[in-house]
Amino acid sequence: MSQISNILKKIFILIIIIVFMIGFSYSYKALSIDNVAFLIALGIDSSDNNNYQFTFQFTKPISSGESGSSEAPPSIDYIVNASSIGSGINLLNAHIGKEINLSHCKLVVISEELARKGIYKEIYTLTNDIELRPSSNIVISKCSANYYITNSKPVFENLLPNYYETFPNSSEFTGYNVKTNIGDFFDSLVCTSREPYAILGGINSESANASTSINSQKDVNEKANSSPVEGNVNSDNSGMAVFKNDVLVGELNSLETLCFLTVQNKVDHFLISVPNPDEKNAYVDIYMTPDIAPKIDVKIVNGTPYIKVKLKFEGNIYSVAKNTNYLDNSILNKLSENCNSYLESNISNCLYKTSKNFKSDINGFGFYARDDFLTLNDYKNYNWNYKYKDAVFDITVESNVKSSFLLNQT
Repeated sequence: MSQISNILKKIFILIIIIVFMIGFSYSYKALSIDNVAFLIALGIDSSDNNNYQFTFQFTKPISSGESGSSEAPPSIDYIVNASSIGSGINLLNAHIGKEINLSHCKLVVISEELARKGIYKEIYTLTNDIELRPSSNIVISKCSANYYITNSKPVFENLLPNYYETFPNSSEFTGYNVKTNIGDFFDSLVCTSREPYAILGGINSESANASTSINSQKDVNEKANSSPVEGNVNSDNSGMAVFKNDVLVGELNSLETLCFLTVQNKVDHFLISVPNPDEKNAYVDIYMTPDIAPKIDVKIVNGTPYIKVKLKFEGNIYSVAKNTNYLDNSILNKLSENCNSYLESNISNCLYKTSKNFKSDINGFGFYARDDFLTLNDYKNYNWNYKYKDAVFDITVESNVKSSFLLNQT
């Protein structure tokens, strides 16, 4: 019996070894880095005959001998013309002899030309891909997606994936661009209470710099492809792209984007220039910080959306002029009033632009409107995304401007 038991034990151990060998050999074959090419950016342009032109960008692996180099590894770019995203990936798989993996894709760029035709098919396809992360940033490019990707070079980052992942973060301290991704876009696309928006991108070319005049009151009106910044040619991500359903219907410039983000409570601090009450034809830069979250109330009055937004800010004088007394309460009060009127006017103009021109509730006021209906069906029957074009806005801004950070009196 003991001999039979030993034989059975050996057979059992052998079966376990075979099972583990098969399981791990399959995993090694499927996941080995030697068999996979990790995509970091995908560009989508329209092409002839209703086809697409795809730009696939990868980073070139650093060899052991190059590990000490401080320079960013070069990218590898491929252009594929195909009828769909899946077909494009399949064609490139065969060409490079590796399986393309989208799990590390940080950026999806879609050309403005294609976005104006509608991109529901592309968004649904990418969202349905189990490898692509919802956190991948989405850019609508003023130039072709191919030109944007191939000319986007990080200046302060050594790795392209890090740059693609972090560049939208500047929205938190400038308000001049937005931070949004594929997951956010898809959620807004299928939602009945808000519309999608995306990062507006372009390439900061020398010709654009030459034609752009720098003015303290106009620099906030710039957007992608019209930046007054000169320097290394790089991607220019200012302003935002506004959609109605899946169709690109317009753009907001930097100042309008800032107004949008203040209502959304998605900007930590920002600068504005307001008239100096102590000097004619002069302006003062004010460093603004939201004091409390915006108060938003939406009512349906005689079938029309009536939207009230109340915002409160703390301000510090940033630009200090000679012989100006910033301890004088009358000057501070006038600066506060100037901040109020400046922000109220620009926020109101921005919101009316989204409703009257674009007919797109990118702010998501529809979520607040739900409270004014007895049932969800009543709200759906009202058709908020259609009625938003008739909205009336009441914007109130309360600012408390204090003296400058360090210099109280000059």
